[in-house]
Amino acid sequence: MNYTQKPTLTGQRFKTRKRDEKERFDPTQFQESIVQGLNQTGTDLEAVAKFLDASGAKLDYRRYAETLFDILVAGGMLAPGGTLSDDMTRTEFCLFTAQEDLETMQAYAQVFNKLIRRYKYLEKGFEEEIKKLLLFLKGFTESERNKLAMLTGILLANGNISASILCSLFNENLVKEGVSAAFAVKLFKSWINEKDINSVAASLRKVGMDNRLMELFPANKRSCEHFSKYFTDAGLKELSDFARNQQSIGARKELQKELQEMMARGDPQKEIIAFTKEEMKKASLSEQAMISIIWTSVMSSVEWNKKEELVTEQAIKHLKQYSPLLKAFTSQGQSELSLLLKIQEYCYDNIHFMKAFQKIVVLLYKADVLSEEAILRWYTEAHLAKGKSVFLEQMKKFVEWLKNAEEGKETICPGGHFEA
Repeated sequence: MNYTQKPTLTGQRFKTRKRDEKERFDPTQFQESIVQGLNQTGTDLEAVAKFLDASGAKLDYRRYAETLFDILVAGGMLAPGGTLSDDMTRTEFCLFTAQEDLETMQAYAQVFNKLIRRYKYLEKGFEEEIKKLLLFLKGFTESERNKLAMLTGILLANGNISASILCSLFNENLVKEGVSAAFAVKLFKSWINEKDINSVAASLRKVGMDNRLMELFPANKRSCEHFSKYFTDAGLKELSDFARNQQSIGARKELQKELQEMMARGDPQKEIIAFTKEEMKKASLSEQAMISIIWTSVMSSVEWNKKEELVTEQAIKHLKQYSPLLKAFTSQGQSELSLLLKIQEYCYDNIHFMKAFQKIVVLLYKADVLSEEAILRWYTEAHLAKGKSVFLEQMKKFVEWLKNAEEGKETICPGGHFEA
């Protein structure tokens, strides 16, 4: 049998592969082909999309992705900083020379959308391109920036790119000169126009950008007040409200953590109350919001027993200790109701506490944290659906006693059922 053919074939194939790898990166011919095609299709974006679709079979999009996107956006290859390279062919038909209106930008977004759907491997390169273009903003004219901002907003709304690209806008030089904030106004306007603030918020949260929007401003202007005024004046009150809410959530989490640490250290309750009142004022929090934070902190500051029969006893002892703290933040009926709803939710979500609900409520009633008005209102109309039948049944006899006491039939809280 003759085996001489085999090594020769393998050898040849190997050499060919080596030669491909050594091929020099030379985008000149690629650029000429794309520019020529765009000059022929002109402003007809349907024709542009068809040309790009067909060219992918003949041209090396994978290798020259950056060149391709540079041409489609700026008309030619971009040098570092955002200026067009002098020695290269360019086209007048690109995003930067198009009309500066939302309709045209939506049509351009469709061109990119079709191209990336057809050639999926361009997805990552396209996102990198947008990040790069945002870093080059100072090299572009105001009109070019506006078009890029509108396009980016539409692409974000369509899910073509991830909100993580916004990192580029936190570049110190762009932030310092106000370029980032001005660009963000146009970007968010077109994004919200395509979707809504809830969709925008979800995309930002997904990549951890929801708490970083303040970084669009220099450190000395990085306040909720400045952010709110800037974007409200620019017609983006929804974004201002979102950022304010995010900051409030952040402040609440910090406060809850701080309270848990104070409890763990065994700080005197007078100090905890004074600190909490000060923080409540600083963060402009209502008493209702505050009592929810305190309840969560109190219940998170202890390791609970896993046995149902022991956890009730443990909870009563723990809550008895912290009843002065709870009392300090339930001076309004609405706060008492908020606390009742938090207790109901907690006992439902933590199954070991299901049977402890009534005992907790009675304890807090005796400690003057909860009033009979709040308990009766919770019972008749204001309770949650969570575990409703179980908790209403548990409270039935105590509520009957409260009603009788109110009518003057009984004045002493009986031992038996209602001892906490």
